[in-house]
Amino acid sequence: MEVTGKIKMIDQTKEVGSAGFKKRDVVVTTDEQYPQHILVQFVQDKCDLLNNFQVGEPVKIDINLRGREWTNPQGETVYFNTIQGWRIAKLQAEAPSAQTPPMPAAEAFAPATNLNEDEPDDLPF
Repeated sequence: MEVTGKIKMIDQTKEVGSAGFKKRDVVVTTDEQYPQHILVQFVQDKCDLLNNFQVGEPVKIDINLRGREWTNPQGETVYFNTIQGWRIAKLQAEAPSAQTPPMPAAEAFAPATNLNEDEPDDLPF
């Protein structure tokens, strides 16, 4: 899966817990009728992938959806979802593409006059 849009925010790398788990968040604003601000989390060695990106850059982020279950001290089970990024790439700005010139209208060509009905047709259909 992937998310595309412009970077709205890049957070600093944070260490969570006593085991030294690293995470870094980025928010991407999608380019659609109703833009969405999507939080994507990079973890461990993937945090460094965000070092070469800046706010405002258009990007494509390859993601995985992660879900987990947690039972709180009161015994209630709670579920969490995370959008985890594993690759990020800059999108090229929409450059004007080299367009082929338009075909002239059929009326611009002279009609064929030397049609020979006796000529063999070697088309396979």
